[in-house]
Amino acid sequence: MKTGRKQFTAAFKAKVALEAVKGTKSVNELAGIYEAHPSQITEWKKRLVEGAAELLADGRRKVSGGDGEVPAAQLYQEIGRLKVELDFLKKKSGLFG
Repeated sequence: MKTGRKQFTAAFKAKVALEAVKGTKSVNELAGIYEAHPSQITEWKKRLVEGAAELLADGRRKVSGGDGEVPAAQLYQEIGRLKVELDFLKKKSGLFG
């Protein structure tokens, strides 16, 4: 009889990783308590420590110049194109109306 892989929730991973960071119990002890492999717990701990800076970073965003933003000129061009299409469709729908 084959059992499926265990799926751990993010909240569970965070709880176990926090206990691992505290250091009150060894990783092997935590593995026995929470029934997770020690290497998984070590990985969760590493990800928690590395991601802590992002979690505590300033939440304010830059208004412009950020990565992944579409330039305003490109957006205005798209608005113009859509307006022309809309006007065309309004004229055509009047023929059938």
